[in-house]
Amino acid sequence: MALPKPQITPQEYLAFEREAEIKHEFLDGEIYAMTGASLAHIVINGNIWASILSQVRGRGCRSYGSDLRVRVGYHAFFYPDLTIVCGAPLFDAGAGAATLLNPTCILEILSPSTEQYDRGAKFLRYQQIDSLAQLVFINQGMPLIECYTRQGSGAWLYTTAAGLEATLPLESIGCALRLSEVYEEVALGPLPGEEEETE
Repeated sequence: MALPKPQITPQEYLAFEREAEIKHEFLDGEIYAMTGASLAHIVINGNIWASILSQVRGRGCRSYGSDLRVRVGYHAFFYPDLTIVCGAPLFDAGAGAATLLNPTCILEILSPSTEQYDRGAKFLRYQQIDSLAQLVFINQGMPLIECYTRQGSGAWLYTTAAGLEATLPLESIGCALRLSEVYEEVALGPLPGEEEETE
């Protein structure tokens, strides 16, 4: 019979993270190392950053990259690929490094190794952030972006934008993502149901 895995406290995680050479996320007593990103992930991240920054500049919104940590309740710390805050950002003074408490919009670029984690336990925790209005998942292998938008009832509305001609509106931050810009200089596969063109 396997022994139960010892649980790490948030304080122990924060102390560990201050000394670590790479970033780690924390969820329910367990620490998860952040793996290196693919070239497609890096290019997509840069494309989105440039697009959003140009649209929200001067309108009271700030965009942050993956070095900004987000705290969810007491037992979860994540490093989203991109985080946007509209209004005054609130930081956790006791967490050491910059740790945000009130994101408006979070964007995660999915990879084969992290997609299940991002869509599963991480997604469920993100939904618990009262300030979060939109959560966006970007596929890095095909031109497909999925968006969850919080409704007044508390439910989440699911929408998608597919194909390089599509545009995804991000009402929570007053801008839009053109997929042709998001996936510029990225090698892509076909969307589900499409066949690759052959010569």
